[in-house]
Amino acid sequence: MKNVYVISLFFVLLSCGMPSNKKNPVITTEKEVVKEESLSHIPRNQKLNSLQQINSAILSAPVEAREGAKVYGYNENGDFITLREGSNNFICIADDPSKDGFQVVCYHSSLEPMMSRGRELTKDGKSRGEKEQIRGDEAKSGKMKLPESPATLHIYYGEDGFFNTETNNIENAKYRYVVYIPYATQESTGLLLKPNGASHPWLMFPGQYNAHIMITPNE
Repeated sequence: MKNVYVISLFFVLLSCGMPSNKKNPVITTEKEVVKEESLSHIPRNQKLNSLQQINSAILSAPVEAREGAKVYGYNENGDFITLREGSNNFICIADDPSKDGFQVVCYHSSLEPMMSRGRELTKDGKSRGEKEQIRGDEAKSGKMKLPESPATLHIYYGEDGFFNTETNNIENAKYRYVVYIPYATQESTGLLLKPNGASHPWLMFPGQYNAHIMITPNE
């Protein structure tokens, strides 16, 4: 009996020194507290009025194109609508408040058939893979028109990004250029398929209908 007690005590003591498989309670460090406090002022899933949506969306466009760009956005019910008609070859889209993070884009009008088709398929509940397959097939058949020359999409994005309604500026966001060249390859462009380093251009989806050059400048 004494031996059984000693053995039991041994295993109890041994288990006390072994690491637990259970997660420890979250311990917030001073650095994390500072980060949380610095982000506490950020408005999440902003519901901007029409003018604010226009003012934020056009910031993704080249300066000289902002005044005449067409702008899409969202009404109070979350419906995708035209906020402003345009007079040049640029189309901008305001941030979708139903999605986390922040994103506004502006692209050349020659990309609109591809972009609008993507929105239609999303509305129909198609997955990303299904959308790519359908658009790829339609591009090959000529049903979906592709740009005849390189066409650029400009994007402001960020997990903690937002539009400052007091200053009319976008904060905590990065800027990226996406230059679409349908069916471009490494051989036809001379670009690598991954960046050499930060801010270096590279080719994504080579040989496909939506092949494009990615450029994310350092700030």
